[in-house]
Order: sequence, then C-alpha cells, then structure tokens
Amino acid sequence: MSITRDENIVEGAGLSEATPRDFFALLKPRVMSLVVFTGFVGLLLAPGSIDPFNAFVSILCIAIGAGSAGALNMWFDADIDAVMHRTANRPIPSGRVQPGEAVAFGLVMAGFSVMTLGLMINWLSAAILAFTIFYYAVLYTMWLKRSTPQNIVIGGAAGAFPPLLGWACATNTVGLEAITLFLIIFIWTPPHFWALALFKREEFDRANLPMMPNIAGEASTRRQIFAYSLLLAPLGVAPAFLGFASPVYGVFAALLGANFLRHAWAVLRMDDADRVMVPAKRLFGFSILYLFAIFAGLLVDHFAMPFYPLVGA
Repeated sequence: MSITRDENIVEGAGLSEATPRDFFALLKPRVMSLVVFTGFVGLLLAPGSIDPFNAFVSILCIAIGAGSAGALNMWFDADIDAVMHRTANRPIPSGRVQPGEAVAFGLVMAGFSVMTLGLMINWLSAAILAFTIFYYAVLYTMWLKRSTPQNIVIGGAAGAFPPLLGWACATNTVGLEAITLFLIIFIWTPPHFWALALFKREEFDRANLPMMPNIAGEASTRRQIFAYSLLLAPLGVAPAFLGFASPVYGVFAALLGANFLRHAWAVLRMDDADRVMVPAKRLFGFSILYLFAIFAGLLVDHFAMPFYPLVGA
C-alpha cells in the first residue's frame, strides 16, 4: 500500500477548535519528559556549577525545543499517523488541530527556545539545540524516516543530544563525558525501536515505512538488536571507567546491561513462527526502564559519591 500525503491533512485551511490539551499533545509529552530528564542529568553532571535560575532557563528551553520538534514531526507525519492504530488519535489526523496551526506552533516555539537559550545562557548550547530540532524535524522526519531502514540508527542522534546539550548549557563546552552520555542513548535507540518494530510490523507495513523488520526481515533485525545490545552493555558502564561516576554506579550499570542482554538474547532466540512476540515486547518495555535507570543512577551517584566509603569526596 502506498501512502500519499492527503492535502486536507497536510494543508488544512480553516481554524480548529483545539483545546490547550490538544496543543500540549503536539509536544509529544512522553518523549519530551525523557529529553528533559536526560538533559537535566547532563547539566548536573557537568563540572563547575550553574546558578538555579540559569539551570531553570536551560531546562525550559530544552523542553520547549523538544516540544517544537515533536509538533513539526506530527505536522509532517499526519498522513502516516492517520493509518496507524497507535497514532490515529493524534491531534492532526483526528482533526482536532489544523496542520497550519501545528507548523506555526512548532516554528514559533523553536525560534523562541533557541534565541532565549543563546541570549540568556550561551550560543554553543543554542546552536546545539537548533541543530537538534533541525535534525529531528527535517533530516529524520522528512527524509530518513521514509527513505531507509537505517532511519532509527541515523535519526537516533536527535534523541541523544539532550545530555550533551545540558552539559553545554552548564560549561559552554562539549567534553568526553558528554559525548559518552550521547553515545549511550545513540546505541540504545536501535534495539529499543526495533523491538517495537518487530511486534508492530503490520502497522509500519500499512504506513509504507521502511522499518528494519519490513525490509531486512525479522531474523536480521533480531541479530542486529543483539549486536547493538552487546555494544550498549559496556557503554553503560563507561562513566565509571572514565571517572565521572563511581564503582557503585559501575556495578549497577553492569547489572542493568546484563539484564538488557538477557532480553536481547531471548529476542534473538525467538521462533520465526512466534507472532505473539512476547520477548520483543519485554525487551521494549525493559529498554525504557533501562535508559531511565542509567540516567537516574548517574544522578543519584553524583550526589551520593561524597558519602561512599573509600570513595573521595
């Protein structure tokens, strides 16, 4: 089935009767909450200190910038959202928000967040935020998502920028530590989304999206999930080896990584005839917990490290 962009969905001339709740939904709040959290961790882990007001402005701009990218993504993807069960009730395909309103909303928020971050914090962080919005809304949404099964691999960088962005807000630099946080999310993204793509394959087929299971097949996807998981497990421990987290965090991250590998192994060993896809669903669910736990662990470790016995203050 070929999807063509419905002019009524894409252009939408009239004004809607959308509520504030509908515009809030355009921000992809669940995605935005993860972006804000990882950005916050990057900001707090950065060396030196940032005063509370500037920290608040930084996180607010990261949140608004992430929301703007979400709104622009929903505007452009309204045609495929309309044919997928899990996205059909989003504000634009359901008719609650007109496309023109969504794109204007997204662009205004993008401009506001970037300019505010530049003027009040620093221009390096503003440039990273601008590039992140462009990467997600243009490179990923408008090009990669519809053109290559590597869409998640390459496009995953957009979701990996927030901790690096938070670090830049605090220090006006980008260090090895920030790049490590970026890489954890970047390598986490393919197994996370490909697990979803395995048990949502029919929906992606209906939307004519070139997700890995639809193009390369389920067996190849399962092997790639396991390969990325092998990279992710030690990468999650890397902050302890690089010295910006303690050995206590290292043990915690190693246990999480081992559990991630256990789920990925179950996916790899899945029967080709298994249409229930329980291992893939379990990996998808655990992957969300994994990323939250890794960054929460870094945050707790940062504040608890001075109190650890045998660990310097």
